Amino acid sequence: MTSRQPSTNRLSGTRPVLLARAAGAFYLLTILTGAVAQGFIAEKLIAANDAAATANNILTHKALFQAGFTIYLVEMTCQFIATVLFYELLKPVSKTLSLTAAVLGLAGCAIKTVSRLFYLAPLLILEGPQYLDVFNVQQRQALALLLLDVNDHGAGIALAFFGFGALLKGYLILRSTFLPRILGVLAIPAGLALLTFLSPTLGYKVFSYVALLGMIGAIPQIVWLLVFGVNEQRWNEQARSVSS
Repeated sequence: MTSRQPSTNRLSGTRPVLLARAAGAFYLLTILTGAVAQGFIAEKLIAANDAAATANNILTHKALFQAGFTIYLVEMTCQFIATVLFYELLKPVSKTLSLTAAVLGLAGCAIKTVSRLFYLAPLLILEGPQYLDVFNVQQRQALALLLLDVNDHGAGIALAFFGFGALLKGYLILRSTFLPRILGVLAIPAGLALLTFLSPTLGYKVFSYVALLGMIGAIPQIVWLLVFGVNEQRWNEQARSVSS
């Protein structure tokens, strides 16, 4: 009885509500920073299938391109934090499944973070040191665009991991007593849509639909977490029932 007391004290108070709101806030920041870096920087500078135009855009707007890399890193930092917070938030439902979802999410974060090195690499190639003079201008431009494609495909692989994690999160929300089940219902189609990135080529072809389903799943979840948090009493009860 004595050994359970610290856990009971830790779960009491407003901690679950604050945890939920923090998870919602970092989830929102992940989406916003990702949208800025991808939609307002990368897509403006990268011209599909045009290596020369892409190289010119990068060198002309070097500071903006570098800012895109910085914002990508902020995005991934927020996603790392959100993943850990969701693990803590959903752990009362099932520690094993919540941990599995977190591991999948963190794996996706790691893959996506590494892929962003290929976003930065073209700048190093286009204005690189003297030893790169063995490549002519056209070869450097082509290599730069190839590395940007690798960046996109690496990010696509990460989305598949996020899809598996989203499915588990949706299931955990459905089984929870402290969050509305509709949030879990909406999360599951979003997770299934992300699984199209098991083939990145397919995922990018249907990306507009993937993004739409993702927003349908994410926005209600974020709003609920930020405004209402969780039902604190039920969160504590479910946490105690799992630990007992």
